[in-house]
Amino acid sequence: MPALAALRCAQAAGGIPFNACEFQSKGDALTDLFEDMAAEQKARTTYDNILRLVKDPDVCDPIRFLREREIVHFQRFGEALRIIQDDLDSKNFYAFNPEFDIPNCPRS
Repeated sequence: MPALAALRCAQAAGGIPFNACEFQSKGDALTDLFEDMAAEQKARTTYDNILRLVKDPDVCDPIRFLREREIVHFQRFGEALRIIQDDLDSKNFYAFNPEFDIPNCPRS
């Protein structure tokens, strides 16, 4: 029970109580990977803007590291997206949601 109590009290970095609304998952691999790639690009843009304004090396060095990390994440999500797209019908991968084509229950 103490673990459950700790979970109820979990907070985001800003002190706001944590909830599952922060997860941007739709259950479709293509949609989720595009969302992940967009988030990485938004973060990279934020770091680019910080680096344009800040000249202190003690601030710039960690921001550069974080920016590089976002670039690597974007590349890895892109690689995962390409793998999934290669497994789909290359002429039709936007026309259907492949996640719904996997039967969840055995048919009688």
